[in-house]
Amino acid sequence: MDAHGTHRSRDGRVPLRELLAEAVAVLARAGIADPAVDAELLAGHVLHASRGGVQAQVVLNASLSEDQASALRSVVDRRAGREPLQHITGRAPFRSLQLRVGPGVFVPRPETELLAQLAIDALRAAAEPEPIGVDLGAGSGAVALSMALEVPHARVVAVERSPEAYRWARLNVEEAGAGNVELVHGDLADALGHLDGRVAVVASNPPYVPDDAVPRDPEVRGFDPAAALYGGPDGLDVVRVLSHRALRLARPGGMLAIEHGELQGEAVRGILDADGWRSAATHRDLTLRDRVTTASR
Repeated sequence: MDAHGTHRSRDGRVPLRELLAEAVAVLARAGIADPAVDAELLAGHVLHASRGGVQAQVVLNASLSEDQASALRSVVDRRAGREPLQHITGRAPFRSLQLRVGPGVFVPRPETELLAQLAIDALRAAAEPEPIGVDLGAGSGAVALSMALEVPHARVVAVERSPEAYRWARLNVEEAGAGNVELVHGDLADALGHLDGRVAVVASNPPYVPDDAVPRDPEVRGFDPAAALYGGPDGLDVVRVLSHRALRLARPGGMLAIEHGELQGEAVRGILDADGWRSAATHRDLTLRDRVTTASR
């Protein structure tokens, strides 16, 4: 046995099964919600294998070299320090995408897939031969790329103000090879004036956490950029800006879709109604929490 209590073969190799058990114990002590999943994903990162590939290697009683075992323990320690898993692996899954992420960009969440789906459905239903979709505050480009790749006849324009996030979005657009995406480095408050009155769908996942509501998860409060989290005293400052800007961008019958916190649906509908949007409705995500509000121009 080595200093970690795992067995070593004569040539120094360590059973993957034991390394995973060790990783699960370390991550569980650190308060990771699903330590077994994270342990397998981290092992996959080190081994350049899928999670299923790691599980198959366990069944086959695979072992790791000393260097591989050391690398796995290193990334497990980083995760135990509550560094986001996606920062360690450099990737975040979103629908069919594996997005590149890291410091300076908001890590896309599964619940935002609802925002993307609503935008995609509206683009598909649009009558134009080349409907225009806009993503205001694009971050990593998750929603914009989903619209562009899943509605290939659409033209998608993504706007991002943060230089750091813009760089990540640029990497993702280039890697995806989505020729129908235009990425704009600008402020959502006044961007894209040349598209006023022409846009079929405006989508946005703005910062919506109230300034005094510090997120519970260390990964969020310690690593996601503050500009992507906090939206003023009630969290809705950017939503108010979005409503006005999208009202100018949208063509008659165009749709606005905004992600927000689970307790903000009524307030968001009130903002949109007061600004002149029609048919404001709030949609629940897979956890049955209010997540996205849509409205028509």
